[in-house]
This record gives sequence, C-alpha cells and structure tokens, in this order.
Amino acid sequence: MIEKRKTITLSELLLIVAVSCLIVLMWQLRSLLVTLMVAVVLASAIAPIVNSAEKLRIPRWLGVIVVYITLIAGLIGAGLIIGPSVSEQIQRLANKLPIYLENLQITTENLAMQMGITQIETIEQFLDLQSLTRWVFSSSKQLLVRSFGLTRGIVGGVLNLILALVISGYMVAGSSNLVKGLADLFPQPWDKRLADQVAPISRRMGGYVQGRVLVSAILGFVITLSLSVLGLSEFALALGVIAGFTNLIPFIGPVLGAIPALIVAIPQGGLTFLWVLLLFVIIQNIETYVLDPLLVGSSVSVHPLYQLLAVLGGTQVLGIIGAVIVPPWVAGVSVLLENLYLHPKMLAQSQSKSDAIELDN
Repeated sequence: MIEKRKTITLSELLLIVAVSCLIVLMWQLRSLLVTLMVAVVLASAIAPIVNSAEKLRIPRWLGVIVVYITLIAGLIGAGLIIGPSVSEQIQRLANKLPIYLENLQITTENLAMQMGITQIETIEQFLDLQSLTRWVFSSSKQLLVRSFGLTRGIVGGVLNLILALVISGYMVAGSSNLVKGLADLFPQPWDKRLADQVAPISRRMGGYVQGRVLVSAILGFVITLSLSVLGLSEFALALGVIAGFTNLIPFIGPVLGAIPALIVAIPQGGLTFLWVLLLFVIIQNIETYVLDPLLVGSSVSVHPLYQLLAVLGGTQVLGIIGAVIVPPWVAGVSVLLENLYLHPKMLAQSQSKSDAIELDN
C-alpha cells in the first residue's frame, strides 16, 4: 500500500504566513480594535437621529455635532444636578458596608438556628461573609483590570472613549462614502450584498443600544422613587443609579443592581427587606415581559440564550466593557447570518420543493 503524502503548495504556504501575520497584527492592535468596536456601537446608536435630521435638510456633519453636543450637555447637566448627591451617598454606603455585612451575618445565623441548624461553626463555615466579600472585591478588581488593561489604565480608557466618539462621528458623517469604499474591496456580487446589509445592521445595533439605555433609565428612576417610599431614602438615589447602570448589562445586571439595595434593607427589618425584594422581583418581571420586548427585543431578534452567551463571553474577554458592547455586535452579526445565509438557504429549499412537486405532477 502506497502512502500518499500531502504537499503544501506555495500559495497555501503564503496563505498560512499571511493569516499568522494578521493574527499577530490584530493582537498587537487589540486596543484599537476594541476602540473601533465601541465606535461602531456609538455610531449605530446615533445614526437614526442623524438620519432624521438629514431628512430635514440638515447636513450630516452638523447633525452629528448637534447630537453629540446635546448628549454631552445632558450628561454634564445630570452630573451637576445629581452627581454630588450620588457621590455622597455612595461614600456613606461604602463606609457603612461592614456594618451591613455584619447585620447580614447575624440575621442569617438567626434564621439558620430557627431552621434547626444549631452548630455555629457549621454556619460560619457555610456563610463566611468575609471570604465572600473578599471574593466579590477581587472579582470586581479583575473585571476592572481586564476592562482597562487594553487601554493601560483609567486615563487611557478615557482617551480611548474620546477617540471612539470622534471615530463614530466620522463614521456617521461620512457613512455613504465609507460603506462604498469598504464594499469596493469585495468582488461582485458580494460588494453590493454587503453594502445592502449596512443599513439593517445599523438599525438592529442602534435599536438594541437605544432600547437598553432607555430601559435602564426608566428602571433607575422607578427604583429611586420606590426605595424612597420604602424607607431607604438615605441611599435611594445612589442605589437607583447603581441599578440603572448595572441594568445596561443584560441578564446579570439586574441581579447585581438588586444586591446592594437588599443588603441596605436588612437593618431596616424583615418587612422592609421583603418589600424591597418584592420590588425588584416586580421590576425584573416588568423589564422581562414588558419593557425588553417593547423597547429592545423587537429590534434585536436574537435568542436570549445567545444574548446571555454574548454577555458571559464579552465579560470573560473584555471585562465590563465586553458585557456592554458584545451583545449589540452579536445582534448586528445576526443580520448578516440571516440575510446572507439563512434566508437564501430557506428560499433555495422552498424552491427545490416546488420544483420537486412540479416534476411529480
């Protein structure tokens, strides 16, 4: 039996070398790639507003400037209005955190004894809140390090965010020329096919980002008012802001936002704790079954499992930044998968069935 040896042609060897060099280059430019990913997400979020302004005969570049000035002015205004109060409440909350954790441990031990668990050592081993707290802080630190590791610290992260804003502005202002230039790199008919996907990708990604931000703002406002009514007015604004920001992360964010409020509610008594727990359960259900389908789900059209995997994968690779920007990218990529593969495949299958029926007849 003669063994056939696989020989590598010169073209295959050059392809392997080119792919290897491309991977090394992308790794070296990973910080820029993340900045571009953020820029695309920002561009898709403001593109519908700029498109509406263009219909009013406002130049795109002017529309981009007006949108960004309005957004920045709004953020600065909100920061000046509620920023000092939020900062003060968060600082007081951090100072009282050890007391709240101690109350949590005492309450848990009392509950365990009422359930028949009388061995204090077993309770303390099972509920080692100091170890749990250290784990939470170390995990949060790792997420922050992973988030800012690509940008070399907080200053680098701020500069990269400014760069992403500038790049996204150029993307939206010169979108037609940019799309045409990128599409021309591909052979026919793929150049036109890919160019036709830019608008639906932008709509889906933009709809996701806008819906996520709107849902988070609504929930942050409602949680702040509700906690004030329930007797947690001392930290209501800070807890509402924390819940609003964490809610930008799908699935995991609402749970993370509820934990600080529940810890603060424990010293207020069991009834207050139950009311706060009920509040977050109701809000979570309203978000899942009303707000998300109305403001986010209708524009994403991605299975929740894939969204969850996108959040977990983005967090694992890019930290908090990945948890926020990877899901809209998954929503955008799903457009390419649907329009360039699934829909043509279903059309071909239906056509083949029709041809088979005609042959049988």
